[in-house]
Amino acid sequence: MAHSSAAAAPRRRADGPAPSPTGPARDVHPVVRRTTAPPAALDLLTQARAGLDEAAVLSVPNERYATAHLAALRTAAAVLAARARPEPARRRREPIRSAWEILPELAPELAEWSALFASGAARRARAEAGIPGAASRRQADDLLRDAAMFLRLVERLLVLQPVLPQPRGERPDAG
Repeated sequence: MAHSSAAAAPRRRADGPAPSPTGPARDVHPVVRRTTAPPAALDLLTQARAGLDEAAVLSVPNERYATAHLAALRTAAAVLAARARPEPARRRREPIRSAWEILPELAPELAEWSALFASGAARRARAEAGIPGAASRRQADDLLRDAAMFLRLVERLLVLQPVLPQPRGERPDAG
């Protein structure tokens, strides 16, 4: 009577892990990974948070506005760093687009935020140029509050919610 190789193999208990050649893993503890964003995105979120902290203590409205807007831009850049994929090389150079134009393509759920901050880009440029009255105290305060809310939303989006992998058959550059 012939024995199959499966029958000749030692049987393992179904209720436990396979034995390790190095002995039991007594000192191994599972670590829950909270962050799903790449380090560059997390660094940009940290810079955005520092920018908001700085803007909160600035008393000149132009400086406050420009610093808060820059924090929002860094927040958007974090999303781009986490979700953007390299595009295939093209023969002609495409025109340069702002982060506010690209953000809705990669994160449609942030389209309204993108439009809000894009509408303030010209004001930020005037504020950075030192044009008197480019931003009022109210405008600076409103933007600071909006940028802080945007940062909290993106932190939750990137850090606490995992990005699901694409199915094996689909490649980002296909199509």
